[in-house]
Amino acid sequence: MQAAPVRATAIPSFTDALRAVESLLLSSGQRTARRNAWTSVLEDRRRAKDRVEAQHILEQTLTKTLTDTYSARS
Repeated sequence: MQAAPVRATAIPSFTDALRAVESLLLSSGQRTARRNAWTSVLEDRRRAKDRVEAQHILEQTLTKTLTDTYSARS
C-alpha cells in the first residue's frame, strides 16, 4: 500500500490576501500610486528617525563640549 502523494500548497500570507483584494478593486495605475505613496510614507518615517538620532548626537556633543570647556576654565 502506498501513501497518498503529499502536495505542498503554501498558505497565502495576509499581505498576499490584501494584494489579491487590491487587484480586484483597483486598477493597475491606482495600485502603483498607492504603493508609491506608502513607500514615501515609510521613507519619510525613516528620515524622521534619522533626524531625531542626529539631533540627539548633536545635543550630546554640544553638552560634552560645553562641560569640557567649563571644566578647563575652573
